[in-house]
Amino acid sequence: MFFTYLGRELRRRSRQALVIALGLALGIGLTIAVSAASAGVKAAQADVLKSLYGVGTDITVTQTATRGSGGAQSFGITGQSQSSTGTKTTTTSQDTARVSNGSGTIATTTLTKIESLSGVSGAVGSLSLTDNNISGKLTQTFTQKPSTTSTTGTSGATGGSKTGGTGSTSGSSGGSFSAGPPSGNFSINQTTMEGVDLSNMTIGPMSSVTLKSGRELTSSDSSSAVAVVNSSYATQNSIKVGSTETLGGTKFTIVGIVTTSESEDYFIPLAEAQKISSETGKVTTVYVKAASSTEISAVASEISKTASGSTVSTSADLASSVSGSLSSTASLANNLGKWLSIGVLLAAFLVAALFTMSAVGRRTREFGTLKAIGWTSRRVVRQVLGESIVTGLIGGVLGIGIGYAGAYAVDKFAPALTASASTSSASNTAGGGPGGGSSAASDITVHLTAPVDLGILALAVGLAILGGLIAGGLGGWRASSLRPADALSKVA
Repeated sequence: MFFTYLGRELRRRSRQALVIALGLALGIGLTIAVSAASAGVKAAQADVLKSLYGVGTDITVTQTATRGSGGAQSFGITGQSQSSTGTKTTTTSQDTARVSNGSGTIATTTLTKIESLSGVSGAVGSLSLTDNNISGKLTQTFTQKPSTTSTTGTSGATGGSKTGGTGSTSGSSGGSFSAGPPSGNFSINQTTMEGVDLSNMTIGPMSSVTLKSGRELTSSDSSSAVAVVNSSYATQNSIKVGSTETLGGTKFTIVGIVTTSESEDYFIPLAEAQKISSETGKVTTVYVKAASSTEISAVASEISKTASGSTVSTSADLASSVSGSLSSTASLANNLGKWLSIGVLLAAFLVAALFTMSAVGRRTREFGTLKAIGWTSRRVVRQVLGESIVTGLIGGVLGIGIGYAGAYAVDKFAPALTASASTSSASNTAGGGPGGGSSAASDITVHLTAPVDLGILALAVGLAILGGLIAGGLGGWRASSLRPADALSKVA
């Protein structure tokens, strides 16, 4: 009886039910679209943080460069002894790997202490290096000065006496060599590399790479001169799997090419990175995974005490430093979008309630007659609530369709967003210079998506039911207040 009467009344008042459903659908659809866009922004931020921070990383520990680190490099040229005139050319080449400018080092003993702290589920270290390859030729012209000789003497005779002459000879043989101004042509090739801990690659820089060709680094490579190369760098320099590259004076075999948003050109085993840079037992960054998200702040505090003088940053700290159009979009989605959705939903609920109450007012005779033949006020309210909830669910279905359309539009037409995250270290020397501070910025482009997940769909259904309950509750309250006598008085 309940469903039969409900279906009949909805068919009789289909136009009014459709208007109410459309009002709810617009509010629900906008909420879905905004929620999906907000989820897309969060996913984009996660991609940015992943590229800067590493998947599964909650905390990073770095050390500010000490005075004198990151200074200018020098190289020497060993010339040949000169014994003839002409032009001499000296060829020189030097390949060195040093800790990246502005980065300080952390002892692996500190890493071990961090790993043993309560609340830490894992910790790995990495060593950021810059490889400087300087090669070229120095040309210099040598000329020989001619030798010089001088002779002096006197002779004569006086009064029968004879005086012999005296003389002297001075000079040099062989001459001397003078060098003209040197001229040369040198090329400097700089590449970056990251020495990674292969014992746990779920944390840190290797956790965000995707294999394109070849193979990944494994724990068995920990003491081997092998490397994987960033695909963008490999394409630019025509590097293929199996080729050999010289890094820090050591030949490394390329075993894989990976795609990654990391800025490093090469990834090599940590032990090899420490060997070629003479930084044995040291790392530049410690990546930490907390046992629980609720313990991140406490763990960060403990790490600050253990690694005194180091900079301890959490993922939340890094997220707050992300700027660019991605940050603007996140602010828009989180603020304007949220309040706009709330405003539209309130308007939709109000319209649905007013239409429902108006419809109940036009059904005075109907409800009065039903109460006169024995329907209780509770039954009348239940009937109105049922009709409103069904109308709300119809609005929810339509709203899901509108929401999907809005999310598709965001996926299809949203422009690419940019994010920039920069970190700086304090300078230890007034005015900068060697050993001074450094600033590193990473610019990343991401495409905004609007994923609609089950949580958003559940929200849509909940809003539809809530809208129906609000409209039905107010309408039912008005219907229950009707008196049979008032209704029957209007019967012609």
